[in-house]
Amino acid sequence: MGVNKMTGRRVFGQVASFRIMKTLCPVFLMMIFVGCGYRMVGKETHLPPGISSIAIPTFKNRTHEPGIEIPFTKAFLKELIQDRRIRVVSREEGDAVLEGVVKSYEFYSVSYDQFGLVLEYRAIAVVDLTLRKRGGEVIWKENDLTETRTFRVSSSPAITESNKNIALAEIGRLMAGRVRNRFFYNF
Repeated sequence: MGVNKMTGRRVFGQVASFRIMKTLCPVFLMMIFVGCGYRMVGKETHLPPGISSIAIPTFKNRTHEPGIEIPFTKAFLKELIQDRRIRVVSREEGDAVLEGVVKSYEFYSVSYDQFGLVLEYRAIAVVDLTLRKRGGEVIWKENDLTETRTFRVSSSPAITESNKNIALAEIGRLMAGRVRNRFFYNF
């Protein structure tokens, strides 16, 4: 039993309560986490067994837009590298290969100013994806994965082109995010 020097009162009850709480609090929290089905997230994948690394070669371009395969390939590489649940490696090292084909790309005007000049374009890209085991067996295939983005037109052709490139990069990022979610949550 102790005495509080400031008030002169006994503090036995407070010290005992503090010790009990200090002991029971971690136990209580652990029971809550276990009882609620708590588990570490971010490590599970729904890829087939034996697939722990993936190669992503440069996508093929079946459009008339030169270089369009580059932002799509970069987006898929970046998405899976940043996720870290599967290693991204060279084609020779990968347990699986994700092959992509940009099969169509177009853009059309969606808004105009009072003089009938275009203010915004909408870009639409369609990609086919195939995930193959190292031996060539197809594990998963997604045809006609489609995404759109709108971009602004500028009086400067260089700025318009930059806006178009930003829209393409965003389309690639959105597609890659959807595919990543499929691989890791509902393959």
